[in-house]
Amino acid sequence: MKPLQVVAAAALGCFIAVQTQAQTQVQAQAQAAAYPVRTVTLVVPFAPGGGTDTGTRILAQQLSQKWRQPVVVENKPGAAGMIGADTVARATPDGYTLLIGNLGTQSVNPSLYKKMPYNADKAFTAVSLIAELPLLLVVNQNSPAKSLSELVALAKTKQGGLSYSSSGSGGSMHLAAELLASGTATKMLHVPYKGGGPAIQDLLAGQVDMSIATILELNSHIKSGKLRPLAQMGTTRAAALPNIPTAAEAGVPGFNATSWMGLLAPAGTPKELIERISADVQEAVNTPEIRDKFASLGAVPVGSDAAGFQRLIDADRSKYAKLIKEKGIVVD
Repeated sequence: MKPLQVVAAAALGCFIAVQTQAQTQVQAQAQAAAYPVRTVTLVVPFAPGGGTDTGTRILAQQLSQKWRQPVVVENKPGAAGMIGADTVARATPDGYTLLIGNLGTQSVNPSLYKKMPYNADKAFTAVSLIAELPLLLVVNQNSPAKSLSELVALAKTKQGGLSYSSSGSGGSMHLAAELLASGTATKMLHVPYKGGGPAIQDLLAGQVDMSIATILELNSHIKSGKLRPLAQMGTTRAAALPNIPTAAEAGVPGFNATSWMGLLAPAGTPKELIERISADVQEAVNTPEIRDKFASLGAVPVGSDAAGFQRLIDADRSKYAKLIKEKGIVVD
C-alpha cells in the first residue's frame, strides 16, 4: 500500500471510530431519556424487616410513582449480603437490576472476607447515597444504667465487661460496639446472632446487657418503653430522638459510627444512565413525603451524586479496615 493510501486508510479508520463512538453516545443518551420502560428490581441483600429493607420499600414506592413503572424489592439474604450483591454484579448493566448496598456490603466485607464471589473494587458503580441510618446504643428497661457514663462505669466494675448482641461478626452492630469499647477503654463481650432481629430479641429478654442498632430498627421498642436509649452513635442528633445525646456529647470525644444505605449498579452501566438514575433518586429522596417518613423512623435522607457516594464508601473502607486489623476481627 502506498504512503498516501495508508494515510487515507488511517483517516477513514479514525472517522469510523469517531462516528461509532458518537452513535453509541447518542444511543446511551436516548436509552437514559426513555428509562425505565419496564419493571426495575431493587435487590436488598438482607432479610425483610431490617433498616435497609424498610428504607428501600419507602424509596421504591416513590420511584414507582415517578417512573410510572413497577419498582419491586427483592430480598436475597445470606453470606453477609454477598449473595444478593453477587446477583447484581452478574446482572445485565442496563439499569433494571440494582443493588441496595450498605456499610457492611460495600465498606466492611472487602476487609473481612478473604474470598468474595465478585471483585469488590470493580463489580459495582455507585449511583446515590440514599440515607444515613444513625446507630443507637440501647439497654434493657431493667438495666441500672441511665446514661452512657453510668454504663461505662458499670462495664469497668463487671468482670469480663458487659455483653452486647450483634447481627453477626463484622456487622455494623459489632463494629460500632468495638469502636465504643476502644473509645471508652472498656472490655465488652461480643454475643453474635444470625441477624439483627434475634440480637434485639435477646436484649429485650435480658439475655445481654446492651446493643447498638439503627434507630429505624429500635424505634418501636423505644416507644413501647422496653428499651432505653443512652446515646446516639453519630456526630449529630437524629430528628426522631432529639433529646438523646450523641456519644461525643456524653463523654466520648470524636466518636462517630453511622450506618447508611445507598444505590449501586452493575459495573459497565452507561454513565448517562447512572446520571439519570442518580438524579431521579436524589429528587425522590428530597420530596417532603420521603423526608418525613425517613425522619420519623430515625433515618437521615441524603440523596447524593455518584461521586459523593463513592467517596463515602472509600473513606469507610479505610476506617473499618484499620479497626478490623487492630481488633483481629474474624468472621465466624
